[in-house]
Amino acid sequence: MSSAVLLEQAKQEGWTDEQVVARVLAGEKPLYEILMRRHNRRLFRVTRSILRDDAEAEDVMQDAYVRAYQHLAEFEGRAKFSTWLTRIAVHEAFARLRREARFSPLEDPESGRQGVDAFIVPDRNPEQRVVDAELTALLENAILSLPRDYRVVFILRDVEEMSTAEAAECLNLTQENIKVRLHRARALLRRKLTAQIQGQAVQAMQFAGRRCDRVVSGVFRRLDAEELQGPRLL
Repeated sequence: MSSAVLLEQAKQEGWTDEQVVARVLAGEKPLYEILMRRHNRRLFRVTRSILRDDAEAEDVMQDAYVRAYQHLAEFEGRAKFSTWLTRIAVHEAFARLRREARFSPLEDPESGRQGVDAFIVPDRNPEQRVVDAELTALLENAILSLPRDYRVVFILRDVEEMSTAEAAECLNLTQENIKVRLHRARALLRRKLTAQIQGQAVQAMQFAGRRCDRVVSGVFRRLDAEELQGPRLL
């Protein structure tokens, strides 16, 4: 049976991660693709929240998948496979930082605007997609400006919607620590977004250019049509 057929069968029959793992361990190596495609977005968001670089995040994702495959027999099912896999990716990302000797609890915000497309809502018209991209970039930059310890917890809990217990398992922290970091991340994010929005508020709800011209022209057309000679008292 071809890999494409197996992938479709897995989708149609709703195979769980654990079922796929069992089949991979039984020798159906091509089915590992199912696990990668299911968890690519989560691993990208998590590793990028640590590394803040698209290329490095993708590289670390590959490292994580290879390591997970090599140790797949050690997965005991005590936690979700997604949690086990995410923990490996987190470990690989921090290992990359240590190797490059650039770990720091606080960093400057990223200057670029990368990875925005992953957050844009599909089936929107071009104008809506532009607005989506701008709002997403605003939020993404605010998230990336958070201290790393808070940023990773925010991604796991509020973006990937992992439970407190799952996030604690991934990061090897206590659940109380996760709660504290998430609370602080949310508070910092609110302040950052408020400051950015206030700074741009003066540019909001502008009424100029074509819209202004359209109203002016429309008024004069009505005045001409009604053949009004001049202002009069109401």
